Amino acid sequence: MNNPFENAMQQLEKAAKVVDLNNDVFERLKKPDKIIQMKVPVEMDNGESKVFEGYRVQYNNWAGPYKGGLRFYPSVDLDEVKALSFWMTIKCAVAGIPMGGGKGGITVNPKELSESELEKLTRSFTRELADDIGQKIDVPAPDVYTTSQIMDWIVDEYAKVKGEKDLAVVTGKSLDNGGSKGRDRATAMGGFFILEEIRKQESEKANKQLETVAIQGFGNAGNVMASLCYEKGYKVVAVSDSKGGIYNSEGLAINKVLEHKQSTGSVSGFEGSKSVSNEELLELDVDVLVPAALENQITGENADKIKAKYIIELANGPVTPEADAILAKNGVKSVPDVLANSGGVTVSYFEWKQNVDNDYWEEEVVLSKLKELIVPAFNKVWKISEEKQTDLRTAAFALALERLQDLWYTISKQEK
Repeated sequence: MNNPFENAMQQLEKAAKVVDLNNDVFERLKKPDKIIQMKVPVEMDNGESKVFEGYRVQYNNWAGPYKGGLRFYPSVDLDEVKALSFWMTIKCAVAGIPMGGGKGGITVNPKELSESELEKLTRSFTRELADDIGQKIDVPAPDVYTTSQIMDWIVDEYAKVKGEKDLAVVTGKSLDNGGSKGRDRATAMGGFFILEEIRKQESEKANKQLETVAIQGFGNAGNVMASLCYEKGYKVVAVSDSKGGIYNSEGLAINKVLEHKQSTGSVSGFEGSKSVSNEELLELDVDVLVPAALENQITGENADKIKAKYIIELANGPVTPEADAILAKNGVKSVPDVLANSGGVTVSYFEWKQNVDNDYWEEEVVLSKLKELIVPAFNKVWKISEEKQTDLRTAAFALALERLQDLWYTISKQEK
């Protein structure tokens, strides 16, 4: 199994060479600022006590408060959380927002918990973490299997511990509890803005239209991306979830697939489609492949079988460094997660700013501001990629490292 933190460090080393990174900056970026590991005790519905393992890694705060999601998932471990917190540092720097990088999680399968147990788990975790989070310190958000309800519980429990309510302690909250409009669509919207930019460039350069799309993962990001593509006339030929995938070479009616998933709990078995596995979906002959599930999906073992022209990484870490090298050799352009899915953290920052300023933006304002940040960021990364003759991931990391190095120089001068 690929170690995600080792993958992250390989990416750092590769990009550091492109920008001639100061050695002090390089050494500081190889380790997180702080690692918090905790036992999270919960009284279960049957009266028994159970203890879960919880993590929060605060990687770097040169740009601003640590920022990053909390995931409740069975495979959560320290290496995964360290890697994700490093990628959040890079992601915020690529996006150009004044936030640092953090990540957290609990090793648990929330599907095995009742709602009461899930609430107790969240509140217990918040009590353990209360002194290490806050609007100017560290601002968590939803991630895999965490929701706006879980964020609302955190706000409430944090207020009990601290004696005052602070809406800006987390983002991804419900709309009636200080959440931002557009947040639920932000990750996919950011990826979609990039896809439209690529489509425009392809059309101008080769007079070709990107048409066919396959999407692995049909959660929040995947199903919104599928809907956006479908509404804009792309042919979405395949989608999948944890139970399997569906394929139709003529394109799937995504509105009907959503209805089917709502009524059956899965996309599998959708009428008029052929069954495909998650692995087979990745290898389909399409213009655009969108991994929107979990990390390490495209590896050294299957990268040679990828036929897509472009990959847009809505998931975190879906492509390993070994796969990156093979994809680049084969001419496949992979828009990295730190750019492709940065719409989520960008709108998280917008939510935080609205809370801090006691302001409220309509959805069209939120999405317009997102587009104003993510499209220029993509164009800068594309330009670096062409100038340095390197892949888009290394170019994105290079842009982030340049910005982080500038911040470090500024902080160093202030400390003298």
